[in-house]
Amino acid sequence: MKTIKSTPKADGYYMPAEFETHERAWMLWPERTDNWRNGAKPAQKVFTEVAKAIRRFEPITVGVSDEQYSHARSVLPDDIRVVELSCNDSWIRDCGPTFVVNDQGGVRTVNWDFNAWGGLYDGLYFPWDKDDRVASKISSMEEVDMYKAENFVLEGGSITVDGEGTLVVTEQCLLSPGRNPHLNKEQIEENLKQYLGVEKIIWLKDGMDPDETNGHVDDVCCFARPGEVVVPYTEDQSDPWYEILKANKEQLEQETDAKGRKLKVHTISMPKVPVYFTEEEASGIDIVDGTIPRIAGEMTAASYLNYLYVNGGIIVPQFGDENDAKVLEELRAIHPDREVVGVLTREIILGGGNVHCITQQQPKGRVK
Repeated sequence: MKTIKSTPKADGYYMPAEFETHERAWMLWPERTDNWRNGAKPAQKVFTEVAKAIRRFEPITVGVSDEQYSHARSVLPDDIRVVELSCNDSWIRDCGPTFVVNDQGGVRTVNWDFNAWGGLYDGLYFPWDKDDRVASKISSMEEVDMYKAENFVLEGGSITVDGEGTLVVTEQCLLSPGRNPHLNKEQIEENLKQYLGVEKIIWLKDGMDPDETNGHVDDVCCFARPGEVVVPYTEDQSDPWYEILKANKEQLEQETDAKGRKLKVHTISMPKVPVYFTEEEASGIDIVDGTIPRIAGEMTAASYLNYLYVNGGIIVPQFGDENDAKVLEELRAIHPDREVVGVLTREIILGGGNVHCITQQQPKGRVK
């Protein structure tokens, strides 16, 4: 593995869409007791169920600390690869590499700067040094060359692409003061174009998670196929996210992609009832200086859209909500060629994310 000094765009590389074919998926094992309740054991059970669901469709690797390695290896099925891979927490979507490809079968990675969603300005924990090394370690394990986006903070949950030149992001996240305050919007756009190989960037105003991720796009928009996006939506004006979701839907209905196609916008439901921390759940989390505490009654950013495309399927969050089954049917209608699988993931949303946040896809090289 070597670090390449140019950019993906200069070398003909670009980020493929998540709905394209994967080589494998990646996860990191949760153990941080100031984020995951009851010693992270409930979260570990749910991470295991997510990993097992993914393995039905494609290979998966789970990175685990030395301290947790024996335990993780014993509870994860034998056909799931487990490797020692230290991290500060288990959000591989954000601290892991972004894979890029060319049209001759090549695969490389982009290693962004990671600062725990805002660094010393409004980041969620300190330090984040182990997280910041995850991307280069995975690049080395997979023996793929890597681009280092120097002095540019970005997380995988803040971007979604169609693989044909179009990128969707939110201003709330990418323009937040804790990311790249030394860059203006135009400079940020140029970095995105160079490192993701895109031509057009659609800027939504807000995401659903202002306090933790500063509004990652992966809760509010993703590409289903070229020219088509999926968004969460509700007609319930009492829903706390109603105005944001309505504005995003209306904007996307007026947008065109990099190839000039008017976007087709599919909608899926929101949970009927927002997910709040119970007293028992909040009290099970260790209180540590430098980490944001969890409070009983605090609302989470629960979105069914935080799902993962896998080869031939979709792994979808479920919350024990009245709308769980409805969303699975909505996604089956949008993706009749995929098997749609739900996994109960309340424990993950209590930690601050969901299925998409705890996974990272590694694309298979493709030849045009």
